[in-house]
Amino acid sequence: MSVIVTDTGFAADDWTAGFDGPAVRDLPSDTAPDALEFDGAEMIRIDFPSFADGRGFTLARLLRLRGYTGRLRARGHVISDQYAMARRSGFDEVEISDDLAARQPEKDWLFRANWQQHDYQSRLRG
Repeated sequence: MSVIVTDTGFAADDWTAGFDGPAVRDLPSDTAPDALEFDGAEMIRIDFPSFADGRGFTLARLLRLRGYTGRLRARGHVISDQYAMARRSGFDEVEISDDLAARQPEKDWLFRANWQQHDYQSRLRG
């Protein structure tokens, strides 16, 4: 099982279209930026094989800059400290394992849910 993390906390997965059809694309973190395609995709899940692998943040940002407006999900080893970065780069939600959710409870993620304020650039401008 897995847990979906949003700005309101932990939730069950509400995606009902299935993960095997053309509505969903699963991208590995090593996807070449020039190979990004999203025509017809309602959801794109980008894998994070390690919390130290930040390539998924770049892929999310590129997808948004290229006009993707569908659901964008980070999946795998994203930790609560990275939640604000995930949201700022374009992800709508994060999918984590039950084990990670037990080690980093909902309160740790909610602490970072106010991702639109207190960012680095705002502090520099302030």
